[in-house]
Amino acid sequence: MQKIRWGILGCGKIANKFAGDLKHVRDAELVAVGARDGERARSFAAAYGAAHAFDSYEGLVSSPLVDVIYVATPHGFHHEHALLCLRHGKAVLCEKALALNLRQVKEMIEESKRSNVFLMEAFWTKFLPQYQKMLSLVSDGTIGEVRMVQADFGFNGGDTPAQRLYDPALGGGSLLDVGIYPVFLATSLLGRPVNVNAIMDAYDTGVDRQIAISLQFDSGALASLSASFEVDTPVAATIIGTRGYIQMKNRFHNATCELEMVIGRDNPQAIDVLREEGYGYQFEARHVTECLRDGVKESPVMSFNDSILLMETLDRIRDRCGIRYAVD
Repeated sequence: MQKIRWGILGCGKIANKFAGDLKHVRDAELVAVGARDGERARSFAAAYGAAHAFDSYEGLVSSPLVDVIYVATPHGFHHEHALLCLRHGKAVLCEKALALNLRQVKEMIEESKRSNVFLMEAFWTKFLPQYQKMLSLVSDGTIGEVRMVQADFGFNGGDTPAQRLYDPALGGGSLLDVGIYPVFLATSLLGRPVNVNAIMDAYDTGVDRQIAISLQFDSGALASLSASFEVDTPVAATIIGTRGYIQMKNRFHNATCELEMVIGRDNPQAIDVLREEGYGYQFEARHVTECLRDGVKESPVMSFNDSILLMETLDRIRDRCGIRYAVD
């Protein structure tokens, strides 16, 4: 069986993790990488066994050797780079956040449909065994009806944080960088919030240094969420139902997450989950590879509607706080 041929656009930290995990996907291979810096592209390609390195993104998307491209640039460039891939007929797995606002997300989806080319937001958390196990317990009614979700994600960015973290031209602020994970968790479990409230502590640039978010849903369920570039938080989540709750500990968004369930008030029970080598990006890569083999143009797991709901909610949160990006 011929393997699905992957390219990677951008050579940063997350691209390195993804490239390393791609070797755990049986019917996929990394064949090319593209970067603005040709030497960096060649070094990256050599490190991960890719046969081709391009010193421009245009070179990568024009290559007939590539079936699908993982867009791994900062989120301020996702809209531009994903459209570049789609318009050259390349399937796209684009890092989250898919774009900077809902308008951009809809433009990307429209281009995917017009070109009849696969596009998916790379929300790797949704494909991890830990997350899938949590969903199974919730859908089975094990903890009863979900009435509350609590989640946080924060780290200490130091006295001189990287420019992308506070520059509104790059979609800076804790919300889009790490706050997206708690918001994703709440909306994926409870749907579209009917009420959105948020307060923030802002940088001088107007984007959020840290933010606290409250969401209310049609069912009456509530979500209490937070994100920060100022302090290290537990990076944990609790899904609370009428019969019990599930705790997602040790970085709830990634493959190190540990699950614990409590029915009633006492006796926490550890929940076993599948563990694999790597960072965990192979699970989403396997899904995309399967979609491409099946000729699917939209993921049934991370759908266009999922990305629209997530970005619409993020836009509503920003609106409550007065956060504006250059593209708004």
